[in-house]
Amino acid sequence: MDPWLLFIATFILLFNAATATDPTDVASVKAIFQSLNSPPQLGWPANGDDPCGQSWKGITCSGTRVTQINLSNLGLTGTLAYGLDALTSLTNLDMSNNNLVGTIPYQLPPNLQRLNFAHNNLTGTVPYSISNLTSLTDLNLNHNQLQQPLNLNFQNLSTLSKLDLSFNSLTGDLPQTMSSLSGITTMYLQNNQFTGTIDILANLTLNSLNVENNNFTGWIPEQLKNIDLQTGGNAWSSGPAPPPPPGTPPIPKSKEHHKSGGGTTTGQDAGSGTKDEGKKSGIGGGVIAGIVISIIVVGALVAFFLVKRKSKKSSSDLEKLGNQSTAPPPSNEAHEVTSVQTSSVLDLKKFDTSASMNLKPPPIDRHKSFDNNEFSINSPIVKKTVTPPTDVQSYSIADLQITTGSFSMDHLIGEGSFGRVYRAQFDDGKVLAVKKIDSSVIPNDFTEDFIEIVSNISHLHHPNVTELVGYCSEHGQHLLVYEFHKNGSLHDFLHVSDEFSKPLIWNSRVKIALGTARALEYLHEVCSPSVVHKNIKSANILLDAELNPHLSDCGLASYIPNAEQILNHNVGSGYDAPEVALSGQYTFKSDIYSFGVVMLELLSGRKPFDSSRARPDQSLVRWATPQLHDIDALAKMVDPALKGLYPVKSLSRFADVIALCVQPEPEFRPPMSEVVQALVRLVQRANMSRRTTFGSDHGGSLRGSDEPAIRDVQIGT
Repeated sequence: MDPWLLFIATFILLFNAATATDPTDVASVKAIFQSLNSPPQLGWPANGDDPCGQSWKGITCSGTRVTQINLSNLGLTGTLAYGLDALTSLTNLDMSNNNLVGTIPYQLPPNLQRLNFAHNNLTGTVPYSISNLTSLTDLNLNHNQLQQPLNLNFQNLSTLSKLDLSFNSLTGDLPQTMSSLSGITTMYLQNNQFTGTIDILANLTLNSLNVENNNFTGWIPEQLKNIDLQTGGNAWSSGPAPPPPPGTPPIPKSKEHHKSGGGTTTGQDAGSGTKDEGKKSGIGGGVIAGIVISIIVVGALVAFFLVKRKSKKSSSDLEKLGNQSTAPPPSNEAHEVTSVQTSSVLDLKKFDTSASMNLKPPPIDRHKSFDNNEFSINSPIVKKTVTPPTDVQSYSIADLQITTGSFSMDHLIGEGSFGRVYRAQFDDGKVLAVKKIDSSVIPNDFTEDFIEIVSNISHLHHPNVTELVGYCSEHGQHLLVYEFHKNGSLHDFLHVSDEFSKPLIWNSRVKIALGTARALEYLHEVCSPSVVHKNIKSANILLDAELNPHLSDCGLASYIPNAEQILNHNVGSGYDAPEVALSGQYTFKSDIYSFGVVMLELLSGRKPFDSSRARPDQSLVRWATPQLHDIDALAKMVDPALKGLYPVKSLSRFADVIALCVQPEPEFRPPMSEVVQALVRLVQRANMSRRTTFGSDHGGSLRGSDEPAIRDVQIGT
């Protein structure tokens, strides 16, 4: 071969290898393109796989990795894509000034420095996962429709210099962790519904602060009056700010004065006594108050010791006081002593509240003598020891890495609010599903909490609940191992079509609805304590080989401490009840609403929220509810994939159950036991009339394995 040709071929191969974009980044960029409804204005090639080498519009790269995505002011529609955390080299994400809807995804690029989603129509809440973007310097979410309290932990955001949350509907007090924003210079919070005071901002390094048009109260801190400050439209208190409460440590200036001034007094000191008195003691009014408080403390402690001695009296002494118990419980101690001693104890409690000091004796070992550690606010808290569950298997991280290809994208089968799910293939042929919990959901050092979560979930057993098989808690990793269901999720069956998938026939849809209802009935009304699922959606309903439903993630949201904060980013997805969007609180009734939405998906084949449709038709519940009791309109709502193969009466009764579940008022939604009974009656009537209704008009709808399967659902479980 000609050496020149060989050189040219080698150069071309090396050039292509140098410019080919990392496959993980390609997948994420394509996901963004799809979630934006494949906008033609971007000019991205439909079958392209090299945004770095082909210089796609808005994409900036370094080598093979995508480092910046700037898609602002392009008139984009659609939603923000999930799975963006795979873009580990991305430092700037700007999708501002578009028409995006939905919620901010929980999974975000971990090394972002600038995040800008301003001037869109985003709903839901500010996701808690932003707390983990430790390199963030600029966060801009202004002019959206974000709601609920600002549940962020700002302790890890010390590099944040600009925060703009203005023109939303955020509520609640400002988080106490805002005091950790050591690098903040600009903060815009105007035109929200924040409450409480802004004292937490007093000592920040702010140059500009706007808190206009909120519901803030209290006084504006003096430290903020020398910066660019806008405060109008709030309910500030008038008049001078109140003095610090008794027991507040003296300000540093006073400490320096007493150190350097010896017996001399300031002018203020001299005003409260003679010069000679000042030379003798240098005591001011605040110090005298401190001495008085100290005397009260000593007196209270003495009284407490008298109480302790009194409680050790013999039974004959106690009988004289009218108490017949020889070993009174701690809660009755106030009745064992005289009125003088009782009032002393009450005074001690009163002082404890006013001085904000922990002077109460520890509840354990009541006869132990006092020492300084027992009165310290910083006394160590003894963590409870949780015994690992014995009915599920403990896996090593090494075993799970081998079976999932080191958690490769090839093994990825799903992604939810709490983490990714991978297919695990074991040497003995067994296939399981491994959910890798995000560290932002359960921090690395929360091993005891994770073991307790595993123990609680392991007690859930029902034919329609995905079974927990095992867990892994090593090297700061937290993983749950579940049984695997080969047919994937109901969401995929309904909304992700390929050449191998077949549409669900009507009987299969009824069977899935009934099985899922039984799972929820078990969680709500059989389990003790009851379990609120909080995350009912078609993606969490898994189907086995016979298309029997298995509800996944059961118990997970109930036992994870901050689950509601994490799930609130789903508000706007179409599944959450109206009251959840307002309060952020999940209940049995909100579960029932979400189940009704799943039933609507089964009936119509449509997504709960579809931004690609006309605005009045985007919300499935809003579009469907007026038509549920109109038989003619109902026939037009049915999934076209059914091709008319369904019994009309069964469809009508199915719609009646949906209408009950998705009522806007939670108190009018039926309990799950009633929903189950209604669906069972529907199945029974369908089975009784199958020879007439199905056989004559819709014979094809009962072919295959569905006829015996639906009878099994009715008779079993």
